Amino acid sequence: MNYTINPKNGDQLSLLGYGCMRLTTKNAAIDQQKAERELLFALEQGVNYLDCAYIYPGIETAVGKFLSKGYRDSVHLATKLPHYLIKKPIDLDRYFEEQLRRLQTNRIDYYLLHMLGDIGAWERMLNYGIIEWVLNKKASGQINNFGFSFHGGCESFLQLIDAFDWDFCMIQYNYIDDYSQAGIRGLKYAADKGIPVIIMEPLRGGRLADKLPKEAKALFDGFSPKRSPAEWAFRWLYAQKEVSVVLSGMNSIAQIEENTRIASEDRPAGLTCAELELFVKVREAIRKNIKVPCTGCGYCMPCPQGVDIPVCFNCLNALYSEGFYTGMKEYFMCTALGVNQSTASGCIRCGKCERHCPQGIEIRRELALTAKKLENIAFHAARKIVKLRGFYR
Repeated sequence: MNYTINPKNGDQLSLLGYGCMRLTTKNAAIDQQKAERELLFALEQGVNYLDCAYIYPGIETAVGKFLSKGYRDSVHLATKLPHYLIKKPIDLDRYFEEQLRRLQTNRIDYYLLHMLGDIGAWERMLNYGIIEWVLNKKASGQINNFGFSFHGGCESFLQLIDAFDWDFCMIQYNYIDDYSQAGIRGLKYAADKGIPVIIMEPLRGGRLADKLPKEAKALFDGFSPKRSPAEWAFRWLYAQKEVSVVLSGMNSIAQIEENTRIASEDRPAGLTCAELELFVKVREAIRKNIKVPCTGCGYCMPCPQGVDIPVCFNCLNALYSEGFYTGMKEYFMCTALGVNQSTASGCIRCGKCERHCPQGIEIRRELALTAKKLENIAFHAARKIVKLRGFYR
């Protein structure tokens, strides 16, 4: 297993981390025996970073049962605070103590604010005394590192990185999301500040492994050396020195064997010209059905009305290229859950963005289409529930 060194504290982190969200379920509960076999096998292969979250059903409890059998000191344990459920300062301790009980531990090595979406969400947490609370937990040894996981646009990510002295962060990143969400710009910005970056969704929920378009799969199949689409996706990430840990939601011994093998081979210093060209062609094949030729450059930003234009177009393209559910999920997570809404319907057609778009996109027209396609009855109903219950990221 290859390891990276956390520059802030010297922790040795396995390049491949275990994303526990997708542990196998059986009869609507975690299959504990199967989960423990797989977790133990991963640890034996050198994996030492386990990622959980409060809202993943049954995951913290299942991982806690496993760790209690003598494995706690063998791993860097990460989990996430559901800050969108925090309504008063006392809730910070209430949720944290519950997580410690579930995980059967007295400390969290890497603790994150879950799905922090924009600077407004961070400012909301400031009002609850989050900084003082974290400093106290660090002083007591109950939290070793404090960070956040992120879904949203690059500008929001950069603002969050600059808002606090974070110990680490987590972003969605893969060869399709290189210029969406935090993207390569956000990855490099955080790493340049000495902040370890944990990667989630390296295979986009499996879509970059076994759900590729035939043309994209054929490109990988015809390239030498021959590697599986999943291996190519991981190698693309491992070739970037800014990547500290790549999480994989493994739920079979076969997946763990393949993924740990890849993470144990010599880490590529970069991609060859031929490999870079391969990824260009694969992206083109995947994006053949996209609606808007947006590259995510961000020249159209900031929007005076707060519309996150690149995110809106990325979600619209996902709707056309990956299906209705993916597009809707991405759009809701990235535009509607923040304290400051960034939906396409916020556009007032001022046209400022179009003057700066190097692709010549008719942004106002495409934003209207985005709102029409993605802000449907289900979207508005879900956003109303979020607003009523205060479930903001």
